[in-house]
Amino acid sequence: MPSATPSPADGRRPSPSSGADPGATALLGWLTDPDAPRLCLVTGGAGSGKTALLGWLAGHETRARRGRTRTARVLVPLAGQSALGVAWTLADRLGVVARTPADLAPALATSEARRAGRTVLLLTDLHAAAEPEAVAELLAGLAEIGRIRLVVEVRTGTRPPRAARTTVVDLEGDGDVPPVPSAPPSPPLPELSDPAAVCAADPLLVTTGYAARAEDHGGLRDAWLRAGQAVCAADGPAGRALVLLTALGDGADPRLRPALAARAGAAPWRMRWARHRGDVAPPWPGPVAVLGATAGGPSAGLLLVGDGTGTVRLVRESDAAPEGRLAHRAGGRITALAPTADGTVLLLDERGRLHTVPGTAPRPPYLERLTEAVSTTLSRHPGTALAAIAGSVVVGDRLGSVHAFGVTGLHQAAAHSGRVTAVTAVESETPFVCSGGADGTVRLWTPGRAPVPEPLAERGAPVVALHAAPAPGGPLVAAAWADGRVELIPAEGGRRRSFRPGPAVRAVAVTATGALVVGTDESLVCLEPR
Repeated sequence: MPSATPSPADGRRPSPSSGADPGATALLGWLTDPDAPRLCLVTGGAGSGKTALLGWLAGHETRARRGRTRTARVLVPLAGQSALGVAWTLADRLGVVARTPADLAPALATSEARRAGRTVLLLTDLHAAAEPEAVAELLAGLAEIGRIRLVVEVRTGTRPPRAARTTVVDLEGDGDVPPVPSAPPSPPLPELSDPAAVCAADPLLVTTGYAARAEDHGGLRDAWLRAGQAVCAADGPAGRALVLLTALGDGADPRLRPALAARAGAAPWRMRWARHRGDVAPPWPGPVAVLGATAGGPSAGLLLVGDGTGTVRLVRESDAAPEGRLAHRAGGRITALAPTADGTVLLLDERGRLHTVPGTAPRPPYLERLTEAVSTTLSRHPGTALAAIAGSVVVGDRLGSVHAFGVTGLHQAAAHSGRVTAVTAVESETPFVCSGGADGTVRLWTPGRAPVPEPLAERGAPVVALHAAPAPGGPLVAAAWADGRVELIPAEGGRRRSFRPGPAVRAVAVTATGALVVGTDESLVCLEPR
């Protein structure tokens, strides 16, 4: 993610190369003391070497205590940044999704991301932030989170973050300070209504501009604020144009879509359609909690879109136009759904129990007996994930195992360390199951065989959604993680494509044509690989 350039005013003192410098000694003492306050302020006037000291600490090697993982250090310049830009920068570096500064601390506090020790944030130039007081308030909230420690550079006269306990390393009067030249002026803002200028500019600078002005800029500002964390992390102008294109509401200036589409031409995706909260033509189908799609049968060409209340809507895959609702009696929230080729839809409720919604065609008795047996099992041992293919129902559990209930018997695999968060299954020449876990891995397994030892994909954040389907070029697996990233993976090898919509991803689906559908609390987006 791009970052604003640190002001040179505090970089004039030579970096402490040996650690013998008093400021360096004090910082290392704080860093290695497990009982030290979580917030450390490095204070002093302009030119006293605060920025240089934090830069030195970012690269200084320290030995971890026996049995402990080395603390990760993340250097983030604050110069020129708004509180919103800082929140997006830190969320991206720490593997969570935060739409606003107020969302960051709760997201970190509840994150299940794998933790390799504590993280130390090294934050320079608070005085030069575009919103220093709002940024200080944001950092004060982070200081209350147990796995986060902060070192904040505070120039004399700047309001520091407040915390219950604080260590202060004061560099004021620490040696002779040479005259400090004036900091260079801030770069000018781009034209915030011009999509070409916005996509080409430093995204953190654009964020500062949009945060300071409430003008809608033809809908470009709303799209940026909806997907800003992903826009800031996107790869170059084409990547930013694609994310903005997928985040435009239906009330945006009609000239923006073709302009952004032209600039997204080098991106690996082409947007088919996108629906957002507030859209009316076609209407937004509501917050997405679960998605389902089938390649054939009565629901072919339809997407099943479940929200957080248990309502499941049907929309056309081609354009997201509404096609009614799924009538079911499962009370409360639906955590997974699995449409089958005969029109039956299986639902998993928030208590891990199975519900069956019959289709219009009669089911073979052996499938009825199978689902009844699975339902009885889950009433005693709740499931955490659900999928189905012809003749099999696949369930994940909280201990990391995947269970394939079939007409020929039960097959099981211990696939994950921790809870299974998602499963999917594909009816292909060699039917396979794909599972995702809180351990961040996506694994392939053919029931009756040992799981593939190497994960198909792996990240440091939990898997939140999976879906796989046969496609013209071979089976495709869509996987989403809690850090907001989605990948479309050819199961048999080939080019992988990734996308981040901005908001936290709740569900994904692969269509029969190989398109990717991504659902969030705010949007439903369909992308085609180029």
